[in-house]
Formats: sequence, C-alpha cells, structure tokens
Amino acid sequence: MFYSSEEKQPGIVWLFKGLLFLSFLILFARLIELQIIKGSYFRSLTDNNRIRKVRIDAPRGRILARGGEVLADNVELKKSIIFDSTYGYIKSDKVENASDEEKISEWKRNYPLGEKAAHITGYLGEVSQDEVSKVNPDCIDRGPFKLGDLVGRGGLEERYDCILDGVDGEKLIEVDTTGRKVRILGEKKAISGSDLRTTIDYSLQVKVAELMADKKGAVLVTDPKGEVLALYSSPSFDPNYFINKQTDKVNKILKDKNMPMFNRVIGGVYHPGSTFKPFVGLAALEEGKIDKDFHYEDKGQVILETPYGVFKYGNWYFSQYGRTEGQVDLVRALARSTDTFFYKVGELLGIDYIDKWAKIFGFDSKTGIDIPGEIAGLVPNPEWKLRVKGESWFLGNTYHLSIGQGDLAVSLAELNRAVGVIASKGYLCRLHLVGDDDCKKIDLREENINLVKEGMIQVCQTGGTAYPFFDFGQKVACKTGTAETGKKDVNHAWFTFFAPAENPEIVVTVFVEEGGEGSKVAAPIGREIANFWFERKK
Repeated sequence: MFYSSEEKQPGIVWLFKGLLFLSFLILFARLIELQIIKGSYFRSLTDNNRIRKVRIDAPRGRILARGGEVLADNVELKKSIIFDSTYGYIKSDKVENASDEEKISEWKRNYPLGEKAAHITGYLGEVSQDEVSKVNPDCIDRGPFKLGDLVGRGGLEERYDCILDGVDGEKLIEVDTTGRKVRILGEKKAISGSDLRTTIDYSLQVKVAELMADKKGAVLVTDPKGEVLALYSSPSFDPNYFINKQTDKVNKILKDKNMPMFNRVIGGVYHPGSTFKPFVGLAALEEGKIDKDFHYEDKGQVILETPYGVFKYGNWYFSQYGRTEGQVDLVRALARSTDTFFYKVGELLGIDYIDKWAKIFGFDSKTGIDIPGEIAGLVPNPEWKLRVKGESWFLGNTYHLSIGQGDLAVSLAELNRAVGVIASKGYLCRLHLVGDDDCKKIDLREENINLVKEGMIQVCQTGGTAYPFFDFGQKVACKTGTAETGKKDVNHAWFTFFAPAENPEIVVTVFVEEGGEGSKVAAPIGREIANFWFERKK
C-alpha cells in the first residue's frame, strides 16, 4: 500500500514536536537544578575562588618585670601576600615591591633574657594534633585551636595564656581568575593581647642567674608577703630556641640528663636538713614543751637501746670534730645547729605535733604560685609510714624528722614561704608573680617568733654556722642546712635567710643540689645576693 506525502507529514511533525518539547523540558529541569537547587553551592565556589580570607596575626601581650623591663615581647616581621590561582595564598618575605595593602605583619616571640628567666616566662609552642579543635577552658570565647596556633608552654606564658593571647583579625580580598588582587572588601582589625606586669626585680633576677650559672640547684627571692622578686632554676634553657625552631638545640635540651627544663624551685622536693629546725623549735614553744629557759646538754650523740638493737644519733660537731656543745638553749642550738638538742625537742613534742605544725607552716602543701608544675612536699607520720611502707613508726623516725631528714621532703618554694612566716611575724602567704598579696594570719605568740628569730640572727653572727655573714654589717636572720641524699658523702647544700632581721625586705632560699655543706656552698651565694640588694640601695 502507498501513502502520499500529505498523509505521512503529520506523524513526523508530531514526532519532532515531541522531541523538541522533551529537550526543552530537560533543559528547564537542569536550569532549576543549577540555579535553585544547587545555586548556593556554585555561588559559594565562585565566591571562594574570588574572595580570599587573609588572617591578620595579633601581637601577644608582653611580659614585664616590676619596673617595666621586658621579659618577653615580640619582633615584627613584615610579609607580603601572594595569591595563587586556586583558593589560597602564601606569605612571602619579599616586600620590596608590594603595596601597603598587600603587606601584613607577623609577630615572633622574643625573650631578651633567654635562659636567665626561662622558668618564669615559659615559652611558646605549636598546638599538637590532640589539641586541634579543642578550646582553652579558661577562655572558651576564643574558639577552638587550629593547626599552627601557638600556645603557652610552662611559666607565665601558660598560666596567663588567655590574657597574653590576642584576637586575630581578618581581611576579605577580592581577586580575579588569575589570583591578582582586585580590591579589599573588608577588614577586621586584630586585637593585641594584654601586657602582664610581674613582681620580678629585673636586675636581681639577672644577678641570681649569674651566681647559679655553673651550678645545679635553684634560688628563690621573695618579700615577706610572697611577692616573687627572683626565681631561677639551674641548669636552664633558652626559650628562643623553641620559637626559632632550632631543632638541634631543642633536642639537646630535651635529652640533657640534667633536665634544664625542670623547675627545681617548684617541681622538686628534697630533704631540707637543718633549715627545718626553726619550725620544730617554734612548734615546741607554741605547744609549751619548751620555753626560753629550757636547756639541754649536748654530749655529742644520743644513744637508744631498743629490743631491735642499740642506735646512735650523733651531732654534726661531734661527728666531724669530736667535740660537744655542752649546755645549750634554743637560741644557741639554732646558732650552732645542734642536732642532739632537736632530737630531744622532737621527742618532747612528739610526731603528732610535729606533723600538725609542719602543715600549719605550709609544708606538705603547694604555695599556690602562679606558674604551672608545682608539687607539694611530704611530711611523714605514722599513718603514712604504715600505709606506704608497711612499717611502724619509731622514736628514731621522730629524731630524723626533727632535723629535717628521714622521709621529710620539701620544695624550695615551701621552705621559702615558711621562712616568710617568721619574717612577717606570723603570715602564711601565697607566692605570686602577678597580682596582689594573699596572706592568712597564723596564731603564733610574738615572743616565740622573736626567740626563734634571735636564734636565726645568731646563725649569721660570729660563732654561728653561717660564717660568710659574720662581717655583713647588719643583722640577718638565717639558717644553714646540709641534707643527706642517701649517697655516701654527697649532700644537698641549703641556705635561707631574711634581711634586715627587723622589718625584712627580702626572704632568700638557696639550694645547691648535691653541692656539699650549706655553710660552705649555699651561704656564700646568699651573701652575694644580700650584698647586691643592699649595695644597690646605697
């Protein structure tokens, strides 16, 4: 059968019309998808390619000494912004041909005193992978940490990170498809961190660091109300190595067996030796176990006959020179550091009262100093010994404790704070580098404080154990200490003092780890500190 062209044409037309309609329908659906359904997505891709967000670093607040001298500040580094053709930008050190709008500032931390104040300032370090996306609970408004952020590590940098850290700004810059800047769309200014003024005496800090440069140990200088004037732990480290990414030097510090990053002022505890004796004497006075007229005859040693054997507890003067002190009272016993006297006083006082008063004087607890890493010392008692060692307490343990030995362990900061109680006539104060004094009054009789203080004054006078001070020219209340370490013929050297004895200005504690005798090793350093302090006043 045959059809004419006129009869075939309507079917073909309708077919083409159908195809054309379907094509338009597909195009219309795609247009709806691109502009309505996925429009915001593609717009964001376009904007991100066209608009770049440039971070403006905020300078960190400075750390200042009490006189305004700089302990930590910032060095400004000028950078130029170079955009790539994708989505990012790089910072270049080449700024010669860059316009002012293309320049930004970066800030690198700087520690002018280097290792001389490292344990005070701390240092800055990049956040770790574990810290990314977490927030500092002390300043949650700053938002989560980002990769590359710098945070305080140790010292005041860590303790006051929220105060020192600034708020970064941002620039919105429009670029063309090749990455060339077109215009600045907006800018949020960076907000600098706040400066931190400390109680540190700049020149005293430098002097103390110089005196301890070749020794292992620490020095702490405060006023009687707990203001830290100088704090130095030796060996030390240069925090600039970390910020400058001097990897070899950082690795050397981290591997050093002498642990230069360890803060011996607040992080270590040691037997205090005879520096503990003033507090045993003061406790016995307060409890009425002795008074100013109490005398004891030193015979060189105390001999205990027990079911477990015969034990001898000697006096240093007898052990070293074979001589005895004879009749001594509290003042003379402190001046001469007579061990046998304090064995007897400790026996009269008893372990429970020694434990009670040691804790009243702040031993066995942190000082509250405002840098991280502080640990508390240990005042042993029968309960502790039974729990930890599974042993009973004996009178010999009380003897050892009474002269600052046995299991007694204190930090340099704890001892200095306790000496401040005598210097301030009864105030136990929080140690601090920033902020106001925070003290509480201990109920002590002034005549008892004065009696102990008189003994400490005589330590630093002719006939006392602190012979470097015999010709000092004014009254200083002090105490030497030579503490056993458990190693044969190896002792820690201690010296602590406050001066002037009346109306004291400074409380100083010197510790030389495994240094030898306190009078020969630590006391001369104390003398140099006292000389510096009072000569400068002249």
